Amino acid sequence: MQKITPFLWFDSQAEDAAKFYVSVFRDAAIGTIARRSAETGAHTGKAAGSVLTVAFTLNGQQFVALNGGPHFEINEAVSFVVNCESQEEVDYYWDKLSADGPVAAQQCGWLKDRYGLSWQIVPTVLPELMGGGDAAKSQRVMQALLQMKKIDIASLRKAAD
Repeated sequence: MQKITPFLWFDSQAEDAAKFYVSVFRDAAIGTIARRSAETGAHTGKAAGSVLTVAFTLNGQQFVALNGGPHFEINEAVSFVVNCESQEEVDYYWDKLSADGPVAAQQCGWLKDRYGLSWQIVPTVLPELMGGGDAAKSQRVMQALLQMKKIDIASLRKAAD
């Protein structure tokens, strides 16, 4: 068991969100689904038998989605980075996570999915293009990056050259 497991608070969409995330990532699975007892349902105002938590795994990382009610909302203060080896992978995750919902595409590879969760879709080559001790190169790459929502690796490489 991993030491730290992210818990994601939803009003009542935990199962739908977990199924969506599992459909996006290739190495993913739904785990245990815990349902409310009559006592828990009465305490929370939710129906007995309704979903309380859904455990799921994405690329070896365990998560739990909780139907906690409307008290809290997910926001940009927490995001998940998807490290991508190629432009095809950047495109895949960007397109899948931004599909079918009110999504906010944000600067520098950030997007918010239909459940409000923020993702950073980032090519693994970015630190190499930004680093190396060449301040002018780093500045050119940063300026190109700041103009992008979905990251375009070819444009970053062009800025680096």
